[in-house]
Amino acid sequence: MVKAIVLDVDHEKERISLGIKQLEKGAPTAGGAVSSSGLKKGATVTVTVLEVRDGGLEVQAGEDGATGFIKRADLGRDRDEQRPDRFQVGQKFDAMITGFDRSKKPNFSIKALQLAEEKQAVEQYGSTGRSLGDILGEALKGAKK
Repeated sequence: MVKAIVLDVDHEKERISLGIKQLEKGAPTAGGAVSSSGLKKGATVTVTVLEVRDGGLEVQAGEDGATGFIKRADLGRDRDEQRPDRFQVGQKFDAMITGFDRSKKPNFSIKALQLAEEKQAVEQYGSTGRSLGDILGEALKGAKK
């Protein structure tokens, strides 16, 4: 007897694809974008630093979730933020899931989260195409009246 997850059903060829590896903790399921622990690509999760290395950080999602890695280049948008030594073991912060590696472990990125938040702010508050001088000029004219 073997436990497996149904990955695909092809009615035309009368085939069923099963997966055993997908039952492992932190492994992506059939679509490859969701893990068995509920992690999805593009989702923001709180991670805890398990180990600080020269190449990045080994982190864990949630309290007892999947472990993954944050590459040095993904530690921040600016170069001075891309130092792994600015983090300590046990530190918690938010990161975005950017995908899964060959061993089915999630890859996280602080940089991707920063860029997504910035993009969302621009969409929400928008750019009116006016300069700060234009906006302040109108405010001053209104104050004079």
